[in-house]
Amino acid sequence: MFEHMLFQGSEHVAANEHFELIQRAGGTLNGSTWLDRTNYFETVPSQQLELALWLEADRMGRLLPAMTQEKLDTQRDVVKNERRWSVDNQPYGSWWERLPALCFPPTHPFHHSLMGSMEDLSAASLDDVAAFFRTYYTPDNAVLTISGDVDADEANRLVDRHFGWIPRGYGRPPLDSMDVPEKFGAPIREVVEDEVAVPRVFLACRTPVLGSKDYYAASIIATVLGTGRGCRLHQTLVRDRQLASAASAFTFDLSKGSDLLVVDATARPGVPLDALEAGVADVLDELQQGGLREGELDRVLAQIETDFVTSMQSAGDRAEQLSRFATYFGEPRLLNDQLQRYGEVTEADVRAMARARLGPDNRASLVYIPRIGGGS
Repeated sequence: MFEHMLFQGSEHVAANEHFELIQRAGGTLNGSTWLDRTNYFETVPSQQLELALWLEADRMGRLLPAMTQEKLDTQRDVVKNERRWSVDNQPYGSWWERLPALCFPPTHPFHHSLMGSMEDLSAASLDDVAAFFRTYYTPDNAVLTISGDVDADEANRLVDRHFGWIPRGYGRPPLDSMDVPEKFGAPIREVVEDEVAVPRVFLACRTPVLGSKDYYAASIIATVLGTGRGCRLHQTLVRDRQLASAASAFTFDLSKGSDLLVVDATARPGVPLDALEAGVADVLDELQQGGLREGELDRVLAQIETDFVTSMQSAGDRAEQLSRFATYFGEPRLLNDQLQRYGEVTEADVRAMARARLGPDNRASLVYIPRIGGGS
C-alpha cells in the first residue's frame, strides 16, 4: 500500500501529477514491491533526466505534507481491489502468499503476506504511513540508479542538486536473524480446495541465497528443470507423459536467510492430483539421483547467457539489475560477474547441489484441488 501512496503527490506535485508529467515527457513509470525491496522507476528521454530526478527527490524529501486521510482511504480501497483481483478471486491466486508461509516459520519476515490481509489494510493509519516513511524512505536506505544516454558528470551534478539537501534517517530498527535450516527436515504438504478446474502443484526446496557461491548451481538446476520447452519438466510431464498442461521451475532469488527453488505444474484435464504429484517427484528424483545428462550443462549455460544478454538490452532493465545488486550487496558491479560465476559451475557442483537439496526431506508442496461441487 505504501508503494501506491508514493504516487499520490508530494509538496510540489499534485495527486497523480507524477504520472502526468512523466507521460507528457514521453516516458513511462511504475513501481514494484518484492519480499525485501521496493523499486520505483522511470524511463524518459535523456533530456528529461532532471524531471525524473526532481520528482523522485520531491517525494523522498517532501512526501508527508501532501499526505491526507482521503488519499490513504482511496489507495486502501485500490489495494483491496487489487488483492481481490490478483489473489482472492484469481484461480490459484493465493499461491504466492501461501507458499512462502509454508516455507518460512511464522517468526520470519518472508512468512507474511507481501500485500497484507484485508484486516491489515483496514488497520493502517495515516500515522503508520508517516512512521514508515520517516523510518525507511531516507537517502541512507536508498539506491539511485541512472542508466542510459547521459553524461555521468552532469548526472551526478543533478543528483547532488536535487537530493543533496535531504537529511539522513534517524536509524532503522535492526533486522532480526533471518537464518533458517538449509532443509525443511521432512516433507511438508498443504492442500487447498479452491474454485479451480484442475489440480496444480507448487513444490519448493530451500536453496542457497542469491549471490552465494552455491546459488549458481541451484539456479542452473532450476533452468534444467523448468526453463524452455527443452527442460525436463516440460519434456516429461507435458510432452511424454501428458500429465501436465504446463510446467516450469524458477528461483525466488532471495538474498537473506534462504532462497526457494519452485516447481509449478498444472494438471491436464482429467489427470488426478496424485498422478501429477508423482510425476513431479519422478523428475526431481531423477535429477537428484542421476545428475546431469550429457551436454545438458552446456545447453543450459548457453540459455542462461542468451537470457542475460537479452535482458541487458534496455536501459531500464540494466538500471533494474544494477539497482538490485547495489541494494542487496552494496556493489552494482557484481552484475558484470554473473556469467563468469555461472561458467565456473561444474557438473560435480550441480550433482552435489541436487543430492543435497532436491530430496524428499527438503520438499514443501502446496497443492490446489477443485472444490467439491465447485470448479468450472
